Amino acid sequence: MDVRKWIILCWNVRGINSDKKWHAIKDRINDSFCDIICLQETKRETFDDAYIRNFCPPSFDQYVVLPSVGASGGAIVISKSSLFLGSLVFHNSFALSVEFNSKHNGDSFLLTNVYAPCSYLEKLSFLDWFKNIQMPDSVNWIIVGDFNLCRSPDDRNKPGGP
Repeated sequence: MDVRKWIILCWNVRGINSDKKWHAIKDRINDSFCDIICLQETKRETFDDAYIRNFCPPSFDQYVVLPSVGASGGAIVISKSSLFLGSLVFHNSFALSVEFNSKHNGDSFLLTNVYAPCSYLEKLSFLDWFKNIQMPDSVNWIIVGDFNLCRSPDDRNKPGGP
């Protein structure tokens, strides 16, 4: 059996528009030895190769972006084309899904990177969308991200909120 362990780094970066943040992300990438990076709350509408080089080693050379709306939201999935063939299969305002095919052993999986909304009404819309996903059992599906939900008010890091 030809098995490979893939490492996925998932992080709500709360903005990616400063060299201090770039250095922190680059350090985390190097420390984790990850193969795929999923960032949420990028607060960035566009990315290009030159911008990605600010915080990613050159081996991370393919990416899919969920643009921010103004100065909020946004997500990106970045991977190594030497390891995977990745292609966008779905996106909406909450998430983006990328199908990955391993160049190592041919395995495939679907990775969904979520950045859920903070407002109450938008959360309801997100939850309705999420509960209605009908993913076949035969699909290897990995869901990561920031769901902006907590189990109880005691789990909040700030008082208040619904």
